[in-house]
Amino acid sequence: MTVAHDQLANAIRALAMDAVEAANSGHPGMPMGMADVATVLFRDYLKFDPADPRWPDRDRFVLSAGHGSMLLYALLHLSGYARPTIDDIRNFRQLHSPCAGHPENFELAGVETTTGPLGQGFATAVGMAAAERHLNAVFGDALVDHRTWVIAGDGCLMEGINHEAVGLAGHLGLGRLTVLWDDNRITIDGATSLSTSEDIAARYTAGGWHVVACDGHDPAGIARALDAALADPRPSLVACRTVIGRGAPNKQGTAATHGAPLGAAEVAAARAALGWSHPPFEIPAEIKAAWEGFGARGAAARTDWAARLAGHADSAEFTRRMDGPLPNEWSIAGHVAGLLASPVKVATRKASELALEAINAAIPETVGGSADLTGSNNTRTKGLTVLDRTDYAGRYVNYGIREFGMAAAMNGMALHGGVIPYGGTFMVFSDYSRAAIRLGALQRARVVHVMTHDSIGLGEDGPTHQPIEHLMALRVIPNLDVYRPCDAVETAECWALALDRADGPSLLALSRQNLPQLRTEADENRSAKGAYRLRAADAARRVVLVASGSEVEIAVAVRDRLEADGIGADVVSMPCWERFDAQPQAYRDATLPDDALLVSIEAGTTIGWERYVGRRGLRFGIDRFGASAPAADLFRAFGLTPDQITPQIVAALAARS
Repeated sequence: MTVAHDQLANAIRALAMDAVEAANSGHPGMPMGMADVATVLFRDYLKFDPADPRWPDRDRFVLSAGHGSMLLYALLHLSGYARPTIDDIRNFRQLHSPCAGHPENFELAGVETTTGPLGQGFATAVGMAAAERHLNAVFGDALVDHRTWVIAGDGCLMEGINHEAVGLAGHLGLGRLTVLWDDNRITIDGATSLSTSEDIAARYTAGGWHVVACDGHDPAGIARALDAALADPRPSLVACRTVIGRGAPNKQGTAATHGAPLGAAEVAAARAALGWSHPPFEIPAEIKAAWEGFGARGAAARTDWAARLAGHADSAEFTRRMDGPLPNEWSIAGHVAGLLASPVKVATRKASELALEAINAAIPETVGGSADLTGSNNTRTKGLTVLDRTDYAGRYVNYGIREFGMAAAMNGMALHGGVIPYGGTFMVFSDYSRAAIRLGALQRARVVHVMTHDSIGLGEDGPTHQPIEHLMALRVIPNLDVYRPCDAVETAECWALALDRADGPSLLALSRQNLPQLRTEADENRSAKGAYRLRAADAARRVVLVASGSEVEIAVAVRDRLEADGIGADVVSMPCWERFDAQPQAYRDATLPDDALLVSIEAGTTIGWERYVGRRGLRFGIDRFGASAPAADLFRAFGLTPDQITPQIVAALAARS
């Protein structure tokens, strides 16, 4: 028998009401309001197969309005995914349930990206759409021919990142991207008229988008709008006029349905109004069967695609890129050998460019970019052409002055698969992109963030551009590997480690000023341990100097002065805290022994270094904003020179004896 559209959509509404009510927490309004749109999308348009959630040529569906997570959980359950089960949904928002408060990509197959912070899902989807076009240009329609769909709310369209994402998608001409705007005109505080009066359609049109509107509760009208979006070569915004909490007779259309349970009485009234007489969490067999039929529809397309893949000349290469391992022949060793044979004194941003010349030639899936700082970040190598609407096969994206949008788009590229994105900006602008860096770390996105001009060493641009607290702020983000190499050899090693990592993002903090090559041998990737003894004491060791980046050079000079006075001193280079903390305790104790005076030197905040040097150790750094002057003058002004540091260490040793 044919199941009516209203019954299909009401199954979503019922599950949303019941799960939020059982949890006594959640957002029922959006799932109830967008149930009709989602039903039409999953029934008639979305290309997917619940039996193979990672099928590379599936459409990507992103719920940017992640607070309405029960919409996605209901869709996955109804259409036949193994999880969430009905018991998972019963335990919505409870500990160990995959049905978390907001969708998390590591909890459930079918959740393409972690969403919740408004606007980021939208911007991530831009990266997914860009990755699809890039891989299509490389491998052709036979292997890559899918779309990216987004459900976004008013909040997603208000957030600043939305403006960055809209501009980037329009400029790149990402016509395979369709955003379904839940135009319910309600936010937590009440009507959207309280806070905005912009012409959203005009803004999107000006950004190079196609815009179409529909009644979000009229299945035929929804279909006409989606057909118009598919027919237009531009990215599309479909304004779906909806009623938030549709079906709840006393609360629909109001902020009362946005972020709180409806309450038992209103749930009962909604059941009556919708004609849904079934008990909580019960879906009639014929409705569930109809939904599972929509899911099964994708099996034939997947089978046909698998046959094309098996017979394709590039099958092995496509599979390798999508699965994630680097090419077998890839190694940074040849580049490092060249540095050892002919040492260089360059800024680590330049050392990064030198490493990237070797990397981009050997790893074809890297896609670079910069937020309008290409010449400063040194992120574009000689062989990279620009990825734009005229050449999606290009491997370099001009992101424009969109640091946040760039970071989120790179998350989307990585989550799509087949691409390893990296992008550059100044370290101080990590404040702009931090939210996307954090979300990438949460969802284990394989992204490399290139942050140059990493200290007061950038000089005359002054305190607005000189990072002070930024390194420490980035180091405290879980699952983010932050590297600050001291020379060209360490920079190459850190790049190799970042690329090898498939379970999360990495960040390279690189200098503007030239640094000497301190490494003269490379029998192994010493940066892999996070910290290592760069120089051993000649005299009896009394001091261990630990530093990162450009300050390792200072530590070596301090060590030489101490040794000249008969004071033995080790120099420990610490390019990556996270990797050092993961080493066995015995290695950490041997590297930073308790019987020595431990001294940290870093041109940034001293907060945090006490975990390595202890309360009685010395911490040389900067705990105030910088200043505008040449770099050498700044290092002297802030007491970060060998002549200024050495006497303080000698005095501390005397006080200890």
